[in-house]
Amino acid sequence: MYHNGKKYALTNCVLLDGSEHMEPQTGKTVCIDGEKISEIVAAQHIPAGYEAVDLGGKYVLPGLINMHVHLPASGKPRKKASDPKKLVKLITSCALTNKIGVNMCEGYAKTELLSGVTTIRTVGGVADYDTKIRDLAAAGKILAPRVLASNMAVSVPGGHMAGSLAYEAHSAEEAAALVEKIAADKPDLIKLMITGGVLDAEVVGEPGVLRMQPELVKAACDKAHSLGMIVAAHVESPEGVMVALQNGVDSIEHGAQPSDEMIALFQQRKAFQISTISPALPYALFDRSISHATFEQQENGKIVFDGIVALAKANLAAGVPVGLGTDVGCPYITHYDMWREPHYFVKYCGVTPAFALYSATKLNAQLAGIGNLTGSIEEGKQADLIVCANDPLRNLSALRELDMVVKGGYRIDKPQIKKMDEVERELDKFL
Repeated sequence: MYHNGKKYALTNCVLLDGSEHMEPQTGKTVCIDGEKISEIVAAQHIPAGYEAVDLGGKYVLPGLINMHVHLPASGKPRKKASDPKKLVKLITSCALTNKIGVNMCEGYAKTELLSGVTTIRTVGGVADYDTKIRDLAAAGKILAPRVLASNMAVSVPGGHMAGSLAYEAHSAEEAAALVEKIAADKPDLIKLMITGGVLDAEVVGEPGVLRMQPELVKAACDKAHSLGMIVAAHVESPEGVMVALQNGVDSIEHGAQPSDEMIALFQQRKAFQISTISPALPYALFDRSISHATFEQQENGKIVFDGIVALAKANLAAGVPVGLGTDVGCPYITHYDMWREPHYFVKYCGVTPAFALYSATKLNAQLAGIGNLTGSIEEGKQADLIVCANDPLRNLSALRELDMVVKGGYRIDKPQIKKMDEVERELDKFL
């Protein structure tokens, strides 16, 4: 069982607490009792009964939170696209293949944790695998982050991920009924696929074409809200963002070129954006001989990349919250590279490293509705922490190799991850 039954104190460390204007704090000791941070004391006052763990001057900060994960996919680059419908049909065809599918998701969840991600929010998965992994992790039966699970999403015929990670709704009534069907497995949120994506755009200039009509969006949101769940939506065009916000969506995943009206709607609805620069970057910026994207996909990738960045900047300027996620599963986007997303946030959106780290920890926790549990180093919070040798406020690539990951007090020293050389080599060109 992956539970911590001990009391220990992380001492001789530099503390980054996850707050918006965090600065390195020295002379502090973080005391951990079971799953929680029991107190933060002066270094010389370690309470009786706590084992001292000397960190040798290393940095302690909250575990990262990845707000946009598709658990069943690895992010391995492919020369040509496979048919996800066929793969999902195969994997869900019998008890044995379903078990293999859940085990695969468990392995990917473990990779997220070992890379320093202590909470993931899934936004489209296969069958009920997400909630299965969530419950196994919560019971301490598997080594995995905390999971906020969506299971299957709702799309429309010909829509994004239709028939693989999403059910197809043909009408408003069916959209509401599908939300109810998904809700039966008690997920934490509902995901809608409102527009197309880069891969399913047919011509240059129209990534994110509106697929789900407003009345379907409204029916799905109304049903989800009546069941006490928030709604996240895949959106990659201005028209899609407007339809989503006007009809009840709570979080815009990805984004598109902003307008004053759009930003006002975000504010009015108290909605937020989950910026995902990671998946757009290979399509937009890689040489096509590397990405294997078509000319159309690259041009549309640029539109989406620019749209996500422009919306994030406009939202930040207007005080609209912008959380961070990687969209794991897209080509070149792995389960171990969440540290790159705050790096891109600094590089392309102009925020400080401290703000990027706050966005990936405390703010993400608040947006996920678990700010009272995790996301910062405070007394009473879950002991979800990471330790690295160098100062991430100077260079976020300090988070690439970790000395320790702590999830709910359970400690993993010197976590090791098998990485894909090709992925690292190509992405490192954009650091």
